Amino acid sequence: MKKRLVVLGAGESGFGTAVLGIKQGYDVFVSDGGKVKDIYKKQLEEWKIEYEEGKHTEEKILNADVVMKSPGIPEKAEMVKKLRKAGIKIVSEIEFGSWYTNAKIIGITGANGKTTTTALTYHILKNGGLHVGLGGNIGQSFAYQVATETFDYYVLEISSFQLDDIEHFRPHIAVLTNITPDHLDRYNYELQNYVQSKFNICKNQLSSDYFIYCADDEITKVNLEKYPTAAIKIPFSYEQKLAEGGYVQDENIIININQNQFTMSIQELGLSGRHNVYNSLAAGIVANVYGLRKEQIRESLSDFKSLEHRMESVAKVRNIEFINDSKATNVNSTWYALESMNKPVIWIAGGIDKGNDYSVMESLVKKKVKGMICLGTDNTKLHSAFGKMVDIMVNVTNMNDAVRMAYQLGNPGDCVLLSPACASFDLFENYEDRGKKFKEAVIQL
Repeated sequence: MKKRLVVLGAGESGFGTAVLGIKQGYDVFVSDGGKVKDIYKKQLEEWKIEYEEGKHTEEKILNADVVMKSPGIPEKAEMVKKLRKAGIKIVSEIEFGSWYTNAKIIGITGANGKTTTTALTYHILKNGGLHVGLGGNIGQSFAYQVATETFDYYVLEISSFQLDDIEHFRPHIAVLTNITPDHLDRYNYELQNYVQSKFNICKNQLSSDYFIYCADDEITKVNLEKYPTAAIKIPFSYEQKLAEGGYVQDENIIININQNQFTMSIQELGLSGRHNVYNSLAAGIVANVYGLRKEQIRESLSDFKSLEHRMESVAKVRNIEFINDSKATNVNSTWYALESMNKPVIWIAGGIDKGNDYSVMESLVKKKVKGMICLGTDNTKLHSAFGKMVDIMVNVTNMNDAVRMAYQLGNPGDCVLLSPACASFDLFENYEDRGKKFKEAVIQL
C-alpha cells in the first residue's frame, strides 16, 4: 500500500515536494488554506496531483504518514496543532528532499547575508565546473530539482523555519553567516529559540563535514559550545587574523585552508560594503574546501553582481540615487545598508515589526539620515525610536506616495534608500512585490 504524503501549502516548496512525492511513489494530497496561485494550479493539474484551496479537509490530512509543512505556516496554526496531537510526522521541504538525493549539500543560513552568500557560492561553484543546483529559499524548489534533475551539488539558502522541521538533514558544508534577533514573533519572542533553530543546520553533521561561521558574531560565538557539532569548524572574520579560515588584512581578504592560502584585494570584489566582505569570505571558503582553482575563485568573486532587491541601484533622478534594499526585513540588514551609505539618506522604512530593537541603529540614523518616510499601517514604533533624531518624518500607506515624497525631500547628491527593517505583509505580498513596486514608482518619476 502506498504511503500517504500530505503537503500543507501550495507554493514553490509545496509544489516541489508534491512532485517529488509522486516520483517516489507516494499517494499525494496538497492542501492550501488560502488561494493557490494560477502558476501552481496549472502545474499541479499537469502532474495530476490532487489538491484543495481555501480550506483544510481534516479527513484527507489526518490520515497522512508524513506531512510537509510549508515554511510560512506557523506552529500555532490549528491544523498543525491537530497533526502534532495525532503524532503525525511533520517535516520541511529540505528534509524531505534530502531523503532522495546523494548529492553534496551546501546549506547556508543566517539572519542576514544568506541570500547573497548562497547566490555567490553557486556562482563560484558553477563557474568552477561543478554540476551544481541552486535552491531552498532562492530559485527553484530543492525538492522539485531532486525529482527532475541529477546534480552532484546543491547550494541551498535555508531559513530558520525550514530548519525547525528537520530530522536527518545533513549538509556537507553548513554556513552560518550571523545571528541577530529576527522572526521573534514566530519564536515566542525568545531569542534562544531562534538561535537553536539556526544551529540545527549543523546538528547532524559528521567529522567529514564542515561548519563555516562568523567569528565576529557575538551570538554565534557564545552559542558554539551549547550546540556542538562533529564537523570541522572554519571561522571567518573582518576583525582578527585567523590561523585557519578567512580574514581581512591590509585591505585584502585572505583564506587559509590546509596551509593553502588565497589572497584577493577587497577593491577587486564585485560586491561592495563590509557586509559583502563577510559574504565573500564565506563563499570563498566553500570554494577553497572544494579545491577550486584560485584564478576561478578570484574571477567569480570579482564579476558577481548584486542581487535584485538587495542594495540594488535602480536609477538616478535629478542626481538623486534610488536604491532598492527591500530584502532588508530586519534591523541588522538595514544597519549594514545605512553603514555603507556615503551620501545624505532619505530612508523609506516600515512594515510589520518582528520584535525589532531599533536602538542599535541610533548613531547611524543621527549621522546619515536627513529624512524618513514611514511606509506601513502602523508606524508608532518607528516614530518613538527615531522621531527625535530625524528632522522630517512622513507617514504613507502606499509605495507611490513613499517614492514621490522621498523625491520631494531629496536634493541632488542625496540617496533614497528603501531598506524597511520590517516584513512586508501589511501592504505587499512579499519583499519582492515591495521592491518591484518601488522600482516601478521610481521609473514613473
